Amino acid sequence: MTDAVHFPVFPITQPIGDFFVGVIESSQLLKICEFDYRRMEYKNGYMEFMGIQRKLDPRRLEKIAAFVRTIDACFPSSIVISVDQKCARIEKRAGIDHLCVTPYVDPEDSTLSISLDKSASIIDGQHRLKGLDQGKVDFQLSVTVFIGVDAAMEALLFSRVNLAQTKVNRSLAYDLFALAHERSPERTCHEITVALDEFDYSPFKGRIKRLGVATEGRFGETLSQATIVSGILPYISDDPDGDRDRGKRFGFWEPLSPKDHTRRIFYEFFRRDKDSMILEILINYFAAIAERWPIAWANSGTGMMIRRTNGFNGFCRFLRPAYLHFTTTQEVVTKAKFSSLFSQVTLKDEDFTVERFVPGTSGASQLFRELLSQTRLSG
Repeated sequence: MTDAVHFPVFPITQPIGDFFVGVIESSQLLKICEFDYRRMEYKNGYMEFMGIQRKLDPRRLEKIAAFVRTIDACFPSSIVISVDQKCARIEKRAGIDHLCVTPYVDPEDSTLSISLDKSASIIDGQHRLKGLDQGKVDFQLSVTVFIGVDAAMEALLFSRVNLAQTKVNRSLAYDLFALAHERSPERTCHEITVALDEFDYSPFKGRIKRLGVATEGRFGETLSQATIVSGILPYISDDPDGDRDRGKRFGFWEPLSPKDHTRRIFYEFFRRDKDSMILEILINYFAAIAERWPIAWANSGTGMMIRRTNGFNGFCRFLRPAYLHFTTTQEVVTKAKFSSLFSQVTLKDEDFTVERFVPGTSGASQLFRELLSQTRLSG
């Protein structure tokens, strides 16, 4: 039968009921799945919520489409689908169960017929599947299949899958890059962050939460590893997945145009395997900040923000114009030069509070704008 999709499956029994797990090519899965977006509709004067899936996010799709083209692309977790029981049957092939999905033709009412592309709906994994399609990549996927469940059960499964998931601690995720053999922007940022936390002459010595949580026996850790990495990473790469893939495939990276260099000020250091120079610049820069506002820098108490996320983000954002003020070539800017710039800033130690610079992006942006204004630099 040509108008059908079949793939090997194994039965699973859990308290919720019986279902199957199997392996299928993404192109074959796309043939049977309908994207059932959650939406509101008015019927007979009443509002009804239809569908279970969230609307596809174009930006997320672009990222997934780029990721699936990389050399280490993978989706180890299952796509979860529901197949209409009228379109499904289990067949034995070479002693192994196969799920055969076919269209359904109603013998009496054609409006009740089901085409192949509407024989299944996606409960979880719509972005992954559509991202593979958009990226024009086809590979095998693990799939969890429920047969003959109603819309209420689909919604229950969707909520269970999504609400039960615990997001991976970003600091832990970055820390795991240390296990990689190949260089990558994330690994470089991780190694720099570790050095900032460990080197005696670093202003961040012993002050970084390495795995996103406080280190036993240490006090005054006000910044997570993820915050540090996220601040540095854009200065090296605007496409970390792509740059990691290029490094694994080819072992080198192309030089930047002069225009791009003014945005990714650390890329050339990374490209030339001079990560230690990035570290030196960062230590010089933040040491100048610590010396300019020593009381605020030493104070990690409640209400002080210079060594917390919004303070770090505001100063890290100012790093690019500060660096470019002194050089447009790949060289280390000294602490003395950064200090000369901060001497123009009239902010006092007691100004670095959450009352003046509120927590979050707005406080970081306000600090960045004040630094630009008082040094007369352009952002």
